Amino acid sequence: MVLQQLDKALAAINQVVLGKETRVRMALACLLARGHLLLEDLPGMGKTTLSHALAQVLGLSYQRIQFTSDLLPGDIVGTSVFERDSSSFVFHPGPIFAELLLADEINRATPKSQSALLEAMEERQVTVEGVTRALPEPFFVIATQNPVSQSGTFSLPESQLDRFLLRLSLGYPDSRAEHALLSGCGGRQQKMDPELFLSKQQLLSAQERVAGVKASDALIAYILRLVEASRNHPQLAYGLSPRGSLALLAAARAWAFLEGRDYVIPEDVQALAPAVMAHRLGHALGGSRGHSAEAIVQQLLDEVPAL
Repeated sequence: MVLQQLDKALAAINQVVLGKETRVRMALACLLARGHLLLEDLPGMGKTTLSHALAQVLGLSYQRIQFTSDLLPGDIVGTSVFERDSSSFVFHPGPIFAELLLADEINRATPKSQSALLEAMEERQVTVEGVTRALPEPFFVIATQNPVSQSGTFSLPESQLDRFLLRLSLGYPDSRAEHALLSGCGGRQQKMDPELFLSKQQLLSAQERVAGVKASDALIAYILRLVEASRNHPQLAYGLSPRGSLALLAAARAWAFLEGRDYVIPEDVQALAPAVMAHRLGHALGGSRGHSAEAIVQQLLDEVPAL
């Protein structure tokens, strides 16, 4: 029943975000795996539309933060304000207490403001003025950044990148999808049937079922071979971290679940490996950058035997 509802939700999102069925499916897999998503693309590609559509069909509370150079950590997590009536400080939660948070153009904020997300993304809590507060469940961060315009930006550190389960690029739509968009089909103005929406309980149930998807010893050994190969690749300064290997397995479990299976096969790992691994790999200093991280991941998939 939950899987059928998820299929309906995917179909509803695909009526809004046209021609990106695989990317939409990956974004949903990221949420089901309890991860966070980094969308790296040019402006106007549908990043905000996708995040808003996900929140709508999944019934999640939604907040958007426009990251700028003058953004402060308190603008994200909240702050305490003195109230005269009670003669005490009262905490006013920030937008991070939403179930789906869109961190728009995250690399335009200073490292100090970017770091306000670190504890939240990893531990699903924030500590403000010595008090730790739990974030809602589910909690899903979608961050966006423009990979071309780097003026006035601050690159995300490796510790921040490692907290994103997937990095995706939506890319240009094909001609058929763009024709439909220009004809008024799709986009944020498109209305979605509320009957297709999931309840929060259904989503949490799906996340629990994803965590229970079986991974055989042989499948885990395959992931470990990929991880080891990334750590020994001559063009890389460092390979996948232990958190990265856990992320690869979690993403593969979510993909298997969406495919209707309760076990993971190598094709599930291969489908999501570029989106999971590429942003976690670092080129060796002084080495050739002729090969992108995605190309290196594809090389690993071609060379490392699945069995």
